[in-house]
Amino acid sequence: MLKHITLLLLLCSFLFDIKAQHPPVFEGMVTDTNAIALNDLNINLVKYSYGKPKISFLAIHDDEDTGVKAAFEYIQFNGGSIIDCQYGGTRNFKFSKDGFNFQTDPNSIYTQEGIIMGLVKYGNVDNDEVLMQLERTGNLILTYYNPKKLGYIFTLHNNADGGFGISSYLKGYELESAADSVFINFEMDNDDLILVTDLKLFNRLKQEKVNVILQSPDAPDDGSLSVYAMGKNIPYINVEVQHGHQYENLRLIEIAVKALYDTYPALKTKALE
Repeated sequence: MLKHITLLLLLCSFLFDIKAQHPPVFEGMVTDTNAIALNDLNINLVKYSYGKPKISFLAIHDDEDTGVKAAFEYIQFNGGSIIDCQYGGTRNFKFSKDGFNFQTDPNSIYTQEGIIMGLVKYGNVDNDEVLMQLERTGNLILTYYNPKKLGYIFTLHNNADGGFGISSYLKGYELESAADSVFINFEMDNDDLILVTDLKLFNRLKQEKVNVILQSPDAPDDGSLSVYAMGKNIPYINVEVQHGHQYENLRLIEIAVKALYDTYPALKTKALE
């Protein structure tokens, strides 16, 4: 299938020039928007769907478009949906409250400890109402994505060249404590990887010889969706590639979807109900 998609990717690279604000790009795609007000920051959770439900993706950061583009490609040929968080084309949530400015990573708001850590990282934190508002925002995103119904969480992230990568999880590096096991294919780009929280998924993905990380049950509580998912015993997949690696993003999505349904075939049946 990927051979048939290659030419279409060239066309879509032109169609997706509008950063982080994606119109429907092929006939039959439908959208639905759930709006969240975080003080003076407007967050739109835009759900793009096509065909049968099948797989459901979630893109948290509004400056990470390669994953969204790859998801559109996957959905066009296979059906499914993606919820894209749109709030101005930036990575972080930036808002004000009572004359003070606040900032946090939207992937740090899914546990109470993570919410505090996320705010501390960027400055102001001493506002109980802001803490409650961020907790509410995280809950609304989860409610809209609905992992309880899906039975999994499948996120899409992008990173910069030479920064964060699979080597970040090796012994002696900054994310060592977050990883239980790491499998590296040295023929792949260090920045292109899959992270999971489930040993069965990890072992299945190792068979595909792709860069894959199994998150440790003792990973620091940073409020991320992967930590949330592990705490709730929900299978979690994050396909993460370097910005611009759209073809590789699509390849890893296809591998990860197959691994998910091979490992948990009941989820595929459930998706089509």
